[in-house]
Amino acid sequence: MVCRGLMLALHREGHIELPPAKWRAARLPPRHVAKPVVEISTTPLTCDLAALGDLRLQQVRRTPDEALVEQLIEQHHYLGYARPVGEHLKYLVRAGEQPIACFCWSSAPRHLGPRDRHIGWSPAVRKANIRFVAYQTRFLILPWVHVPHLASHLLARMSRQLSADWEAVYAHPIYFTETFVDPQRFQGTCYRAANWVDLGLTTGRGKDAPTKAPTRPLKRLFGIPLVKDFRGRLGAS
Repeated sequence: MVCRGLMLALHREGHIELPPAKWRAARLPPRHVAKPVVEISTTPLTCDLAALGDLRLQQVRRTPDEALVEQLIEQHHYLGYARPVGEHLKYLVRAGEQPIACFCWSSAPRHLGPRDRHIGWSPAVRKANIRFVAYQTRFLILPWVHVPHLASHLLARMSRQLSADWEAVYAHPIYFTETFVDPQRFQGTCYRAANWVDLGLTTGRGKDAPTKAPTRPLKRLFGIPLVKDFRGRLGAS
């Protein structure tokens, strides 16, 4: 595998020319997401934020409601549901007994230039402290819910709750969280309203890109510290 990887890298750089591939592995089918055991109302919900009453942000990882979150994201998020890698949490937001929104968080990408510069990380310090950063992989407000300012309100609530929930499951806190926003689809307005910081654009190369040329759409990176002294706790110089 090491030799094959080296030869492929030399081919991509133009130093050698490999013959065309004779066989390609078939793509695995998408993971089946189990149907939720609870049917939910899809009646349009249109009101102001105060009229929703008490909102519950429930961490559902390793609970019966985890399947419901997966199904709602698979059905209603434009990216669908993807199996998380590493540490991760999932949330179901309810107004009374009615589900209205979902969140997913996972371990942070190992290297993001805008984030690393914002924190002040060197490669070695980043490697030692990356576990204290979480990545928001999905945020969904169900399409029949139309409540002004709900998105920024939930983001602010999550900023106060996420670290304690993470520590309860994985025995360590979170000091910073981040997410990608597709600028072709969204402006990131709710993140800005919740005091998330626009850290800049990604390079579009992905984590294992063979060259410095973009291979995927550029995303805007937003982040927010969960504690005031986040740089010190993350080991920044």
